[in-house]
Amino acid sequence: MRLLIDIGNTRTHAALADKHINQDKQFLTVDWSSDKMGTHLKRFVDQTKVSQALICSVVPTATRAARTWLRLAEIKPTIFNHKNCGIGIDYPKPATIGPDRLANGLAAKTEFDSPAVVVDFGTAVTFDIINHKGNYTGGIITPGLSVMTDYLYEKTELLPRIELQNPRTTIGKSTEEAMLIGAVYGYRGLIQALIERIRKQLKARRLPVIATGGHAKLLAKGIPEITAVRPLLTLEGLRIASSPNN
Repeated sequence: MRLLIDIGNTRTHAALADKHINQDKQFLTVDWSSDKMGTHLKRFVDQTKVSQALICSVVPTATRAARTWLRLAEIKPTIFNHKNCGIGIDYPKPATIGPDRLANGLAAKTEFDSPAVVVDFGTAVTFDIINHKGNYTGGIITPGLSVMTDYLYEKTELLPRIELQNPRTTIGKSTEEAMLIGAVYGYRGLIQALIERIRKQLKARRLPVIATGGHAKLLAKGIPEITAVRPLLTLEGLRIASSPNN
């Protein structure tokens, strides 16, 4: 069994996998700064015999903590990066690409072929583009949905913090409703406009668009251009990269 660890800015997503992902769980990334994460992972792994671990991380301090914990647990750690990602790269500086984005690209290409686009609704909303050759060719980064709504709450005196959900109207009758409409419908419009621009630049008649990340299900409901929602896409990319037989 392999332990897959996807360390994001806000959450760390762990999974146990062989030919499939058997179980997964999320933890707060801040817990890497204390003994909490070690306790979480020990309980998660439990009695499972783990042969190796693959780490995908965008938080260097957490990466170091993960390597230390894995060595103490006598599990060999491997850092997933542009050199071992299992996908071709058409990009000027491959080392600057977030490893989670390469994992997303590998999983999307494997399931949906190429060209393809991944939209990851995390702390940032990222687009990862796989070209006709099946290579990672670049992407787009925008602020995440929660980042935008939290910013409005923190930087204004009268705007409240809102709970993200699907709006029931297009014209708000309260401050909360108006903010919700702007956030959800606004982001859907942003995503659709960017997908169309990508499609034109790739000259793609067929373009699978795969959504993943925390707000993928919420936003994908109103975006017909999105082909599929895959909550475990990043972990699936790590599983594929760590298995010679996929």
